[in-house]
This record gives sequence, C-alpha cells and structure tokens, in this order.
Amino acid sequence: MTAPFSTLADFQTVLAAQSGPDAAALAGAQDRNGQLTKPPGALGRLEELAIWYASWRGNPKPSIDAPQVIIFAGNHGVTAQGVSAFPSEVTAQMVINFEHGGAAINQLSKAFGAKMDVHALELDRPTQDFTVEPAMSETDCVIALRTGWNAVNPKADLLVTGEMGIGNTTSAAAIGCALFGGEAGDWTGRGTGVDDAGLAIKTRVVAEGLALHDTTDPLQALRCLGGRELAAMAGAIAAARQHGIPVILDGFICTAAAAVLEKAQKGALDHAVAGHLSAEGAHQKMLDGLGKEPLLSLGLRLGEGSGGALAIGVLKGAVACHSGMATFAEAGVSDG
Repeated sequence: MTAPFSTLADFQTVLAAQSGPDAAALAGAQDRNGQLTKPPGALGRLEELAIWYASWRGNPKPSIDAPQVIIFAGNHGVTAQGVSAFPSEVTAQMVINFEHGGAAINQLSKAFGAKMDVHALELDRPTQDFTVEPAMSETDCVIALRTGWNAVNPKADLLVTGEMGIGNTTSAAAIGCALFGGEAGDWTGRGTGVDDAGLAIKTRVVAEGLALHDTTDPLQALRCLGGRELAAMAGAIAAARQHGIPVILDGFICTAAAAVLEKAQKGALDHAVAGHLSAEGAHQKMLDGLGKEPLLSLGLRLGEGSGGALAIGVLKGAVACHSGMATFAEAGVSDG
C-alpha cells in the first residue's frame, strides 16, 4: 500500500483516522485464555501479550508465522560537532555488513524466523546540523516517512524496526526532551561510548537545538531534530497499524521515533509493545512517559533492532501457549 500522505499535515490526518483493535477477537481471546489448562493468571504477562496480539490480528487464536525486521540507516549533519565516538563513514560500512549478513541483527532475525530488510536513506546527503537549521525540510521528512511506510510488508504478522546512524542518539535525546520536557542533560547519554568531554558536547548540542526550534508540534520536533532513519521508523510503525500488524519497539532511538506518533495522536502506539530496556539511561524515562513496560532488560545498547528482535521469541512463546494449549474441555481435565 502506497503511503496515503504527501505532507506532514496529511500524515497527522492519517494518524487521527487509524482504527483500533478488533473487539470480537479481543473477547474471543479473553474467553479462550480463561479455558486453557492452567490456573488463572499462571502464565503472567504472557497471557496479556497473547490477548493483545490476538486483538490486533483480528483472530482469537492467532499464530506468528511471518515477522519482519526493517533496518533504516541515515547520516546526521550534527556529527560534525563531535557528538559521537565514531565517524559518519561507519553508517555505510555497517549497512554493507547488514547486507552481507554479518551483524547481530542478522543473527537474531534468523534465529526467530524474521525476514530482514535494510533501507539506506541518502547516506551521501546527511541531515542538516540542527543547531544551525532544521535537520530536515518538510519534503525530506515526508519522503523518509513514506519510505518507512512503504517498506512494511502487508503480509507480515509482526514488525520490528531498527536503525543505524552515527549521531542518532543525539537526535533521539533532543526529541525525547522536546516531547517529554526536562533539561538536555536529563536525556543525553554516552551513546556509542563518548567520554566526559564528548558527553558535554552532546548535552550542549541538544540544548542548542531545543532553543533554536519550535517543537511544540511533535511532527515538527521530528523534522527539526530527528533524522531520516527516525522518520522512516515512525512511518513504518504507523503503516503497521494500518495493516493490523503488531509492533515490538526496540531501544532508545526507536522509542524516540515512536513517541512522536503517540504525542501527535494519543493511542497511536496501542498496537506496540516495548521489546526491551536499553542501557542508554534516558530510555526508562521515555518508556515511563509512554506507559510501556519492557519485555526484557539485558543491558543491550547496540541498536539495530536487536532488543526488539530478541523479544520476538517472548511474543512467539506467548502466542504459542495461547493458541496451542488445550482447553479443559479438550483435555478432559476438570477446571475445578
């Protein structure tokens, strides 16, 4: 399905018009869960996850057979300020590694049966330095949103989005501060491993970007402070909602991109769960702001969609138990 928007105002309209979960499937899944051969609540959060997943798939007894992982890569003009421990050239080098199957996300996608796609977004044309001017024009931001939207396979039954982009923790920190408030230092972390001097630079850069731009509109925050890969993730997550595809969010950068949707339209992330808690310090603050409880907390800070992909296994387990277990009647077991 081609993206049904050509401006940020159009995209806002699309977000406002998106439908919710299937009420009949929700009721059916809840009823089935109450009849499975286990004490009530014995599978804990797995039960909630399975019912949630069923409601978005429109099937009270679903399965997960076709997960999709999409990695978006972009370069950031703000890296010229010295906000990263690595040069921008690493972005393109890692894209090649993804394409050759050599990254962590390749292994995790394969392990959980997910088809992985990679989209490099104009790596030879970085976004602008957002301490000087908006990171993207409206046209550039919309193109990235549309790229993400169009990258989603409508036949997928689960989506994880990931990213690669030197400097993008700086953009994510700026967006987090713009959306949730506080000071630049509350949101800025060490990212790829900058030292104290590098952290001070990042914090200053985030503060300068916030002071320069009017980010009261969440989509303008994305345009002025974000990157093409963040916009593409936001577009993909919105498209998944349109197709009835549940989403597992990855770490700090992915959550920042997703938070733009929720702040632009309340409930826009009801079809998404948080895959994990990143080691990037402000990720917990961002998840708290969204009311999302992570499925995993393993100290990951790689990005690439790695934590989200790992959480596919948790959701697959939840759905397998829900749909594969016998009911008390089927098993001939007394339900007490």
